Amino acid sequence: MKVFKFLGALALASLLFAGNAVAQENNNRDENGKVVRGAYETNKAFDNTFIGIAGGVNSVVPSVRTPGKWGNIGLAADLNFGKWWTPAVGMRLGYHGMWNNSKLEFNENKAGSNFGFHYVHGDFLWNISNSIGGYKETRLWNFVPYATMGVLDVNVKGTNPFKKGNNNLEYAAGFGLLNVIRVSERVNVTLDVMGLVGKAAAYTQGAGRFVVFPSATAGLQFNLGKTNFDRHTSITPVVIPVPFTTEQYNALKDKVAALEKENAALKDKVAALEKELAPFRNLVNGQTYLYENGTFTAVDVTPGSPVTVYFDCGSAKLSAREKAHLEYFTSNVVNGDTKLLVNGYADKQTGSSKFNQTLSEKRVKTVVDFLTKAGANESNIETAAHGSSVQPFDTAVKNRVVTIELK
Repeated sequence: MKVFKFLGALALASLLFAGNAVAQENNNRDENGKVVRGAYETNKAFDNTFIGIAGGVNSVVPSVRTPGKWGNIGLAADLNFGKWWTPAVGMRLGYHGMWNNSKLEFNENKAGSNFGFHYVHGDFLWNISNSIGGYKETRLWNFVPYATMGVLDVNVKGTNPFKKGNNNLEYAAGFGLLNVIRVSERVNVTLDVMGLVGKAAAYTQGAGRFVVFPSATAGLQFNLGKTNFDRHTSITPVVIPVPFTTEQYNALKDKVAALEKENAALKDKVAALEKELAPFRNLVNGQTYLYENGTFTAVDVTPGSPVTVYFDCGSAKLSAREKAHLEYFTSNVVNGDTKLLVNGYADKQTGSSKFNQTLSEKRVKTVVDFLTKAGANESNIETAAHGSSVQPFDTAVKNRVVTIELK
């Protein structure tokens, strides 16, 4: 019973110490002394995670050899990985166990054997210190009770754990108390006391229906990722209006009057500038101005005639350059009332007369289509295709052309 008394005293001492630590918290309360709690911002998946390693002792109740008494002490090790979802709620996965020096009667051939003890588990953690005392990242001692459940393997010491046919697998569950003592932002000291319940009939003879495996381990816990929680703020502070004094009201009234006067002066300046800049406004609309002695005078300019549109040898397609040429012409001259004369040509140095006649007709059609899309009325466009029978220019390159004249 000495082991039982020791583990009980250890759990009670950690409970009292953690409770005292919670009672002494004073920097996570509001101005009225009330504990400040959530809500808290959701952290990333890797934030608020931890790994833990620990070593200690385990035992078994009741002892098979001496029912009603504790068995002998064995060594225990803990390996854990966990995450805190909120300051108060977390989970961890881990391994607990090693071996126990108590004698279990596995069967008639293995009576009185020391046994290997292996427990793979998941735990639900409740940080009661943060729940009661409010969240505080720098708290010295956190008191964390938890519920545990997993798969327990009890086998003859020295055999491979979890090997089929060599062991006694069963589900087990229990409760524990994890004490987390802060050393730094990344490192904590842990003290873990646990009681695990298994179904004794699965691997003993005459030990009763259930067996309890108490254990106590001490170790280190290493915090990973972001280690704290940020409080979520969604409340907009209420602004309570303060009544004006007469002096404050008169001062504000005078300031408003001065601003109104300044605003009126600025409006006058804007009007003067608009008047000064009025001649410049039409510059962006294609209007041509003559500048002389500081004054802009609008003038009408009629583009020269004819306008020439050149094509590649044997082609009736407009190049990008000639399209730009035509766009400039149509945007400044052409409208629905413009009367135009369009003549098409082909050079006589290439192709037959018949081919050149057809080519000049295609070139004329290409230009007429462009003009009508730009706003010209097709009924106001007179066309003629001359093939290579007429050569208006002195070189072959220049005669691959369509000319546009204003009528």
